[in-house]
Amino acid sequence: MHKEELIKLHQMLSDVKGYLEGLNPKLEFSQYNALKIKPSQRYRSKTEHKHAIFVLGMEIADAMKNKDNMPPKGMSSRMKELADKSLLEINRRY
Repeated sequence: MHKEELIKLHQMLSDVKGYLEGLNPKLEFSQYNALKIKPSQRYRSKTEHKHAIFVLGMEIADAMKNKDNMPPKGMSSRMKELADKSLLEINRRY
């Protein structure tokens, strides 16, 4: 994906996060929030946005586990694998 496409996806997932927080204010997206990478930060690298997407996707999948419309089985763990892989990529660059 191109960087602009990743940023759009990041924004969509951020919107889903906001929706879920509106439904349940007790939800915490601690790993995503700790990254301090927002979709509006276009100066951040493509790799950083990709990592944020995977971490946020993992936490969204975890938040949805308790709902009737569960995400596909293993979605959270797959997102974690991708997040770990992208973090290694970030660490190699810096």
